[in-house]
Amino acid sequence: MNMQITKILNNNVVVVIDDQQREKVVMGRGIGFQKRAGERINSSGIEKEYALSSHELNGRLSELLSHIPLEVMATCDRIISLAQERLGKLQDSIYISLTDHCQFAIKRFQQNVLLPNPLLWDIQRLYPKEFQLGEEALTIIDKRLGVQLPKDEVG
Repeated sequence: MNMQITKILNNNVVVVIDDQQREKVVMGRGIGFQKRAGERINSSGIEKEYALSSHELNGRLSELLSHIPLEVMATCDRIISLAQERLGKLQDSIYISLTDHCQFAIKRFQQNVLLPNPLLWDIQRLYPKEFQLGEEALTIIDKRLGVQLPKDEVG
């Protein structure tokens, strides 16, 4: 399937129109490198694609993805896939909120800014499945990105 580029966010993320005239955000290593709006790309280089129902969400996702490294996006996508396996269908906005949250948590950690979570104990007791998923998410972030976020981020 060929797609036409409408906007290049960075070398790894572009906004496209597919054959059915749907706007999508697609990711792939170097997919936007030396490309221009209007050019067509082949879907073989696409690692991930997001087709959101709302133009507002598409705009927010585009803005967000233009500032976040591909490795962080791919890690968050893995965490979201795991969450969907465990918890069922999630709202599309999870892609924006979780990716944004993780990127800022990583930045805070790198700057030695720690934010204690006073509700951690309550969250662990009230939402045990989600809490366990959060612990697994920290492990995934550590393994994939080499960042050991504090346990307060689980909640």
